[in-house]
Amino acid sequence: MMIQQVSVAQVDEATPLEAWKALSEIEDAVLVDVRSRPEWSFAGMPDLSTIGRDVWTVEWQTWPDMAPNLGFLSDLAERMGDTLPSHMFFMCRMGSRAASAARAVAKQMHDRGKNLHITNVMHGFEGDQDKNGQRSKTNGWKADGLPWRQN
Repeated sequence: MMIQQVSVAQVDEATPLEAWKALSEIEDAVLVDVRSRPEWSFAGMPDLSTIGRDVWTVEWQTWPDMAPNLGFLSDLAERMGDTLPSHMFFMCRMGSRAASAARAVAKQMHDRGKNLHITNVMHGFEGDQDKNGQRSKTNGWKADGLPWRQN
C-alpha cells in the first residue's frame, strides 16, 4: 500500500482502491469530495454506505465559472466540528483540484499545529480519458469498480 505517514504540511497520494481500503479500516477517516454541485449530481458520488460513512461534499471551485470557493476552509472546518479526523482523503474528478484542496488543508493544519494525515486520491472519481475520450473506463473510483451512486 502506498499510504504512508508524512510531515503534517505534506500530502501523500493513494489509488482509489488504497483509499477505499484505508477508509474501511481507519475508524475516523473521511473522504472529502471537492467537485462542484453539478458534478455530484450528474456524474454520481462515491458510496460509503457499506462501511457506515458519508462522503463530505465541499466545493473547491464553484460552478459555473469554477471560481475558487473562498469559504472552502471554513466550510470544511464547519463540517468537522469539534472532531478532527486522523486521516482525510480528498477526491475530485481526476485528482488535480483535490490535490490543491488537500495542500491548502495541510498548510492550514500545519499552521495551527494540528497533526492530520492528508491524502489525495489519484485519478479521482472519473479518471483520465481513454482513447475514445471517455472517462470512468481507464482509472479512477468508478473504473476501479468501487461503490458509487447516481443522484
